[in-house]
Amino acid sequence: MTEVPGDARPRLGQFVRMRPDRATGGHVLLGPETVVVLNPTGHAVLALCDGGRTVDEIVAALVAGHEGADEATVAGQVRDYLGRLADRNLVTLGGAGR
Repeated sequence: MTEVPGDARPRLGQFVRMRPDRATGGHVLLGPETVVVLNPTGHAVLALCDGGRTVDEIVAALVAGHEGADEATVAGQVRDYLGRLADRNLVTLGGAGR
C-alpha cells in the first residue's frame, strides 16, 4: 500500500469526480470504469482533499470537528484510507517530497 506522509497534499486523481448520489442520498467517487460509494466519513475526508491542504491539516480539521476524537487514531485511519485510494489512482499525493 502507498505510504502517505503528513506533508502530502492529496487531491482527486485525474478524471476522478465526487458527485452526490440520488439513489442513496450520499456521495460517490466516479473514476474511469470505477464507482465507489462513499460513506459519510470517506466523503468528509475527500471533501478536504483539494491539493492545498496537507494530510496533517486534514487530520486536524477532522479532529476539530469531532469532539473526543483521538488525533493519532484519526491520522492512522486517514493515511490508510488515502493510501488505498492512491493505490487505485483515485487520489494523487502531491507535496514537498513528491
